[in-house]
Amino acid sequence: MKIRRISAGVAALAAGAVVLSACSGPDTGSEIVEDTSVNVGWNQPFYAQNNLTSSGNATTNTNVLYMTTANFNYYDADLNLVKSEDFGTYEKVSDDPLTVKYTVNEGVKWSDGTAVDAADLILYWGPQNDAFDNVAPEYDDDGNITNQDAIDAGVYFDGSSQAMNLVSKAPEVSDDGRSVTLVYDSPRSDWEISFQPSPVAAHAVAKLALGIDDPEEGKQAIIDAFANNDTAALSKIAKVWNESFNFTSLPDDPELYLSSSAYVISDFVENQYLTLTARDDYTWGPKPKVQTVTIRYTEDPLASVTALQNGEVDLIQPQSSVDVIKTLDGLTGSGISYESSPEGTFEHVDLIFNNGGPFDPATYGGDAEKARLVREAFLLSIPRQEIIEKLIQPLQADATTRDSFTVVPGSPTYEDVVTGNGSDAYAETDLTKAKDLLAQAGVTGPIDVRFLYGKSNVRRANEYQLIAASAAQAGFNVIDGGDDNWGSLLTATDGYDASLFGWQSTNTFALGSEANYVTGGLNNFAGYSNADVDQWYKEMATADAATEQELTTKIEAQLYADAFGIPIFQFPGVVAHRDALSGVSVIPLSPSIFWNYWDWEITASDSATS
Repeated sequence: MKIRRISAGVAALAAGAVVLSACSGPDTGSEIVEDTSVNVGWNQPFYAQNNLTSSGNATTNTNVLYMTTANFNYYDADLNLVKSEDFGTYEKVSDDPLTVKYTVNEGVKWSDGTAVDAADLILYWGPQNDAFDNVAPEYDDDGNITNQDAIDAGVYFDGSSQAMNLVSKAPEVSDDGRSVTLVYDSPRSDWEISFQPSPVAAHAVAKLALGIDDPEEGKQAIIDAFANNDTAALSKIAKVWNESFNFTSLPDDPELYLSSSAYVISDFVENQYLTLTARDDYTWGPKPKVQTVTIRYTEDPLASVTALQNGEVDLIQPQSSVDVIKTLDGLTGSGISYESSPEGTFEHVDLIFNNGGPFDPATYGGDAEKARLVREAFLLSIPRQEIIEKLIQPLQADATTRDSFTVVPGSPTYEDVVTGNGSDAYAETDLTKAKDLLAQAGVTGPIDVRFLYGKSNVRRANEYQLIAASAAQAGFNVIDGGDDNWGSLLTATDGYDASLFGWQSTNTFALGSEANYVTGGLNNFAGYSNADVDQWYKEMATADAATEQELTTKIEAQLYADAFGIPIFQFPGVVAHRDALSGVSVIPLSPSIFWNYWDWEITASDSATS
């Protein structure tokens, strides 16, 4: 099973979203205003140009790559999927089998002048198709790979895609080298958002991995390596694809951060800031008005507010807190505006099914029902309502628990799904029932539960304390497994039994949640497996809206019945900006505040310190 590691600031798949604000469509004819700069405060530094790897799959990387990587489509303010036809086109050639042709327009170039073409499309498909892997990593308790020599000698791409795994035959490349045609083994309703150009350039990978200096020769070598399943070449390509595009300051080699879109990285100081500069030759998409965008990093939400107040940044989206809201309230009327609304991220607790811990049937001689009763007892001891009242309602007075694994509160189907998914069984913390279930299972306490979460995240540390205190009354000893490197430890399930983190929506398709719950799913860290859930997701690939809602309800009812885990709350969000910056808009999908960067306007005299 291939699993994607998640780092702090996760960009993970989930369905449904609520619009926060709206603005006009892109103006592709706008001109960059010289010497203008927008400074954005963010909570985690960029660290990977390749966000298709398990370690690189994080919101902080996606924010930057959204501005430096051209795509076939994007979501607008109303969450409509908009085609980027100035960049390229795609068309469904056939429904049976599902066949889609993608074409990059002539004139689209990487920032070194090399054409973006079919090789860059192949480099999205191949590394995420598990069929090319002939070895898998093995981890120790700390999440470190223990068989690195085998990985280096074999082929292992540290990325995977449910959709790309369905394209088992090498895509056909057009004679002019600008189009590829994908034939799917089975249909997928989310095919429009399942395929994009690679965030790393094929010719750069070929140069680093295969020693080929000529870009055209290198691109052909990438295409041939996947078409011929050339193990020797793919082994070298995989190592470069996995590792070479990770960096925390500006690399000496510009081929490690080539851009195919509006901006290119021009400066990067570790743990301080990253600067993007608009490309003069960019003509294949919405053209930005601001010459440079600098993202400044701090994990402290109040420090972000202070930086905004001091004019050091123009735009922030910090974690909401009582102190943050109070401080921003005091700044209104002084050239700063802010908005509070729920984000597209939700907090949840997941339990591990296959690590020999308290929730694993193997612990009880393979007795699946006994393990299920223990899981259910633990979930009933989680004080969701207390968490809402003490930690969330001070930020959002009308906040309630989130009761769906896959549907965002406020979306058209949320209430109907929640009514039928069995979440009412967990409506209240029930310590008496939890004790009864443990007695029924014949399991006596205290039952050790190693609990993983982000230790320096104050809100999550508070959640842990509330959960540990409540669960102790039911017979659980919740062991503090807080770790600032929690994201990289999610795959090392031998080291924890329950985890607390958030999923952030990246698209509006119901299939977006598939990788979290299907057997062997990319984000299924729990080791959960249910044949019915797997089948319902397969059926969802061709379902109409009514059937999709029915299948979603069935899937969620099974997750609750199996005591997979439990959702807790939708993140309360806050976005603040200097009034000198116009065009700010937010969507509840990644890339959030960056989605319409081309609408940002600020006069040179009003630019924050750069």
